[in-house]
This record gives sequence, structure tokens and C-alpha cells, in this order.
Amino acid sequence: MKTIVFIGTNKSGSSREAIKAAEQLGYFTVVFTNNEKQLQQRAEYTDVHEMIFIDTNDQSKMKEEISNLLTRGLDIKTIVSFIDSYVHIASVLCDEFCQSYTSAKAIKIMEDKEETRVYLQNQPYTPKFLVIKPGESVSLEKMSSQIDFPVMVKSPKSTGSKDVVLAADQEQLEKHIRRFQERNPEESIIVEEYIDGNQYLVEALVYNNKIHMIGVIEQEITKGKRFIITGYGVLAKVPYYIKAGIEAVLNSIVSEFSIKNGALHLELRHTKNGWKLIEINPRISGGAMNQMLHAAFGFSLVEETLQLYLGEQPSVKPRYKHYVFTQYLIVSKKGELEKVTGKNRASKSPGVVEVYVKPKKGTKLIPPLSMGHRYAYVIAKGASLVEAKKLAKDAANEITFHLVDE
Repeated sequence: MKTIVFIGTNKSGSSREAIKAAEQLGYFTVVFTNNEKQLQQRAEYTDVHEMIFIDTNDQSKMKEEISNLLTRGLDIKTIVSFIDSYVHIASVLCDEFCQSYTSAKAIKIMEDKEETRVYLQNQPYTPKFLVIKPGESVSLEKMSSQIDFPVMVKSPKSTGSKDVVLAADQEQLEKHIRRFQERNPEESIIVEEYIDGNQYLVEALVYNNKIHMIGVIEQEITKGKRFIITGYGVLAKVPYYIKAGIEAVLNSIVSEFSIKNGALHLELRHTKNGWKLIEINPRISGGAMNQMLHAAFGFSLVEETLQLYLGEQPSVKPRYKHYVFTQYLIVSKKGELEKVTGKNRASKSPGVVEVYVKPKKGTKLIPPLSMGHRYAYVIAKGASLVEAKKLAKDAANEITFHLVDE
């Protein structure tokens, strides 16, 4: 039986869409998970043919389980993950048990923000940065002389805007460094210049050394305790100056990492000093990215990524081109969810492609400290980005989270 093994999945978003795509392509789907809740909700994962509870950080245990699957006669065609922290380990396991078409070395570097910054430190698109090693004493005066405030303080393993904070001055910097060191004393800390400018997300696939720029997405950022992306605008037509600049950075990164085959997305800011790389991730973005690209261009990026992982040529030629905007919803105060109203009105609003509400009654909601604290989204398409944005925001305004104060 042709099988694809997935390491980890979220209940919704790109990682789940990939499993559904694998099932539709005719593969037996196996998911390794360390999330007990998923086993309790097993009936909700009908696209997962076999779910195995395992420590997904323990490579040797996963090797044993893969060997058991092979002994049972399953024909494992690829081992993949669409979850941040497991992309590299999936690539390593794929190297050992089946034909791997991606580079585990490149993935490992891209998964670590410190390694990525150091690896690309001589490139013009890399911001100024400093690394504080575990146990290293810090001269804030010296640091302040090397990078101007404000600065960003990051954990190298941070995902989804967790552990990424702004320091406006030396006092805030000292406070953030102390908090990071107390929480994770064995981990480095990255301090880098704050980059001002419009932010873009770029989805790309590389197949046989050829780069396919799948989509360029303008991002809207809400600044609270964290920088949370709450709006995504997919450009049906990318202005030449944006396209040329992004292609130059993308070509450089693919060359530097020697990527022959792979999936990646970049976050870039356009500044008066050119393009600056905020981060790279060796996978499609999570959340609604697959759905919004499908609404914009007519193909499923997770399905084409799977084809690439299986050694097949991905088909990413747009079937059509629409401007698409996705509006995420967050809350401004803590509380227990009593009910959600307006979802049906939002779904019936002009231009709306999809409405998704994540939390159920009784869930505790909080103002966002990470991307995981975005609780719903509305995807809409229009004849222009301005129209798509207006339609998505108007529909999103129909949705209300009714909270009981804690």
C-alpha cells in the first residue's frame, strides 16, 4: 500500500490540508503525533488512516515505528512534515527509509534563525545582528554602539511570532535579555536591527534547480505585545520593482543553500536600503495559506509540494489569477468564549471564499502572544487588492466573539 508518513499535524491549516491532499491522491496516510488531544478527537481526523501516538522529538522511537510499518508491508513513498520544528527530522528519516528529494542540511540551517543569520551574514539583504551565546555576559553599551535602537530580540527556535519582541531602548533590551535567559538558559539570543518597511511573504518551490515563485503576499501587521500578522493580500499581478527585488533575494538564497528541490517561504521587508530578509522557513506557511493561494491561482500548493517530495514535477501554472485578501480575527481582552455570532452573515457576504472559526464554546481566548492566538479568518477575492481587502474586512466585521470575563 502506497503510504505517506506525516510527522505532526495541526487540526486545520496547511499541515492538515497536506494530509487531505495525500488521501485524495490515493495514498495511505499515517500521522505520528505527540498530541493526546488528537487521539481523543480521532473521529474528527477521517483523512488520517492511521494515527500513532509517539514522542515526535525522539528520532530512535520514530525509526522503530517506521520499521514496524515497513514490516507490515506498507510501501512508504515519503516521510514529510508541514510543521515548523519537524521538517528537518522528517527529511533525515526520509533519507534513511525512502527516496529523499530534499536537502536535510539546508533544512536544518533554515529551521534555526541563528544558523540562518550566520550563514547569510555577508549578504546585503541580511539585517545587522548580534548573537548572545548561553552564559555569555553582555555589554549593553557595546551592543548599543553596534546596533541602533529600536532592536528586535528573538529566540533562534521561535515560531509563529512567539519569543520575538521589540526593545525601544537599553532598559527594555536588558529586561528582554534577562527574561529570555531565565526562561531558556541553554539557548542563544539574537538581537537584530528593527527593519521598517512594507512586509511581504513569498512562497516558492524549487524543482530540479528551477525556482518557481508561487505567490507574493502583502502582510498587515498588528502591533500589540507581539507583532501578529492579521492580514494577507495575495497579488494577482506583482509590480516589476517588487518582483525583480524578490527574485534576486530568492535566487541568492537558493544558490547559497544549494537547494535542488524543496519548498520554502521568505518574509522580506522593502526598505529605502533595499530588501531585507526577516526570516526563511523550509515549508509552506501555515494557517490559511494553501486556501488563499488556491483561491488566487487555482492549484493546491500542499498537493504540488507532496508531488515534489515524491519526485514528481509540481504543476504550479496558475489556472486563473485573482486578488485575494485574508483577514484574521483576534481578541482585545481575555475571556471564556460563550458564543460566536455572524459566521453565516460573513459567509454570505460578497466575494467571500471561506470563513473559518477555530475555538469552540468554553475555550479561553486571549489577546495574541503568537500566531496561534488568531481565532478566525475570512478569505475574499476581488478585481483588485483594494476590493478584496474591503470585502474580507467587511465580512470579518460581521463576526463577534462573545466572551465571559475571567
